[in-house]
Amino acid sequence: MELKDKSIIITGASSGIGAAAALLFADEGANVILGARRSAELEALAGTINPGNGRAVFLAGDVKDEGYAEALVDLAVKEFGNLDGAFNNAGIMGEMGPVPDMGLANWNHVMSVNLTAAFLAAKAQIPAMRISGRGSIVFTSSFVGYSNGGLPGMGAYAASKAGLIGLVQSLASEHAAEGIRINALLPGGTITPIAGEGNPDALDFIANLHPIKRMADAREIAQVALFLLSDRSSFVTGSPMIADGGMSVRLI
Repeated sequence: MELKDKSIIITGASSGIGAAAALLFADEGANVILGARRSAELEALAGTINPGNGRAVFLAGDVKDEGYAEALVDLAVKEFGNLDGAFNNAGIMGEMGPVPDMGLANWNHVMSVNLTAAFLAAKAQIPAMRISGRGSIVFTSSFVGYSNGGLPGMGAYAASKAGLIGLVQSLASEHAAEGIRINALLPGGTITPIAGEGNPDALDFIANLHPIKRMADAREIAQVALFLLSDRSSFVTGSPMIADGGMSVRLI
């Protein structure tokens, strides 16, 4: 029970890595606050969790909305008394293509969801953790935009994820002395809807890019988030934690 009685926000929880993390964290005793845009999926997931070890509440909304970031924290405090951790996992790929052909609307949308939303989450979550003098925050970044991981056609996505690592490292430095650890999780190709789940040809292509010759299961990435949110990682902060099946090694 790595997360027993800890209250943890999870965004992007309606599917993929976020949903896998919600189930795993609850199995480890956590009380989870589920966030995503799709209310029906959140309700179904919460219904699966509540009979088990942990408890779940949910609130649908848009991570680009500052009020939503604050509302998730308020819900955690109202239901469970405090906020111990957060897995800020929501993100989008956006339209792929060369930067000269990219519309400004796509650039702004990717930045808003992947980077500005992280800023808003930190603003809301850190003050709540200061009250108890401890906490752990994990942001989902990517090997893309880090350690020579840039791939063609992914300029907006790579820039947003590289910027997120910079934000995480600055936050970690600012708040380490307050007992708040802040890390980035950098997954490789993971079998989720955003990666073409249900398209075998696309999944085979992505799998073969990795030295390990397969993609991750969403639960494997959730296990890394569990480590970063648990006391096992008590001396880890400011880390870009790579879990990419060797992808970044291949690209160096």
